[in-house]
Amino acid sequence: MNKTFLVGHLTKDPELRYLSNNTAVATFTVAVNRTFTNQSGEREADFINIVVWRKQAENVKKYLVKGSLVGVDGRIQTRNYENQEGKRVYVTEVVADNVQFLGSKNQRNTSVSPQDFSGYENQIPPETTNISDEPFADFGETIELSEDDIAF
Repeated sequence: MNKTFLVGHLTKDPELRYLSNNTAVATFTVAVNRTFTNQSGEREADFINIVVWRKQAENVKKYLVKGSLVGVDGRIQTRNYENQEGKRVYVTEVVADNVQFLGSKNQRNTSVSPQDFSGYENQIPPETTNISDEPFADFGETIELSEDDIAF
């Protein structure tokens, strides 16, 4: 099972681009607080790259800015490519299935630091955008498995 759920703040405005077939793809980074403090008593954060596709990518670009609080659910993906120097580069990112906007555009905080993401307790109800207009399109089909299909 490959599923991840994240809540954090955007570290910069999302970047939107279109592929040659006119498919929208947006990328952004979310700072997610760790649940513990370091030896100095400071809270640290992880900076996680997010990729989102199609209409949801356009909505992310339209409504989110640096400092926006978001909830992301998706899957972890690792890919690799050869850079201009001929070295193999590995990238790990979250491909979002769903991005929830947990604050309004007017509540943006452009001076968010990774050590302090508090102060967002009184949020408006989240807006939700989904990649598919029909979220249950893949449900209802029977999948048959045999002993040979199971890896262990």
